[in-house]
Amino acid sequence: MLLRDSVYQAIRNSILTCEFRPGQELREQVLAERYHVSRSPIRDSLLRLEQENLVTVMPRQGYRVNPIALSDVENIFGLRMLIEPACAAGAARRDDVTVGTLDQFRGYVDDASTKTKYIDYNRAFHGAVADMSGNARMAAVDHALAEELDRLVRFSLHYHDLIRINEMIREHEAIVDAIQAHDADRASQLAFQHAQHGRSRILAAFGHGDGASNQLTGPAPDSEDDPMLYCSDSGEAS
Repeated sequence: MLLRDSVYQAIRNSILTCEFRPGQELREQVLAERYHVSRSPIRDSLLRLEQENLVTVMPRQGYRVNPIALSDVENIFGLRMLIEPACAAGAARRDDVTVGTLDQFRGYVDDASTKTKYIDYNRAFHGAVADMSGNARMAAVDHALAEELDRLVRFSLHYHDLIRINEMIREHEAIVDAIQAHDADRASQLAFQHAQHGRSRILAAFGHGDGASNQLTGPAPDSEDDPMLYCSDSGEAS
């Protein structure tokens, strides 16, 4: 992978995982030092991310990670409610051996001891169902959507306890039940309801934002909020 592409992917991943918080300012020189590169690939990467609506260029000030807007939630979940029921229905039409692999997503309640573990589990579950759909193009759309969804899930989990997480896991298991019963209609219905519930949970989190009803940003640097929500996998605070 070319250096510019590598830097771009690294910054993009930090934004999507909330290592760089929504609303956080980014400086070319700071990022260049962080990634041990010149400012040129940093600038190119940030301009690419601006085109993806992940950052905003602030003249003579630097860049800002775009807050999560209410319109983002509506757009992402509007697409989820179309794609995921179709993926679940497609998965339900596969053979017994194939659908049997979804057993790995059962009994996860006891392992949901941390919110970061749930995020990995959640992405793996939805990715597995999408891949099982038999429609490679639809699965590709679902995987791309999952990257954007990660930021929303992290904010949602910040305001929900493990009881709510276990409820979401039970919804996953109900979808697995329908898929393994080869009930495409039921699997589609449950996947649609699961997406609806996810949308409601995200929207509820907007009531805990920065005071604005139409966007979410991360906590202030001295906030007492859960620091792991805004840290990298290495545990370094962003």
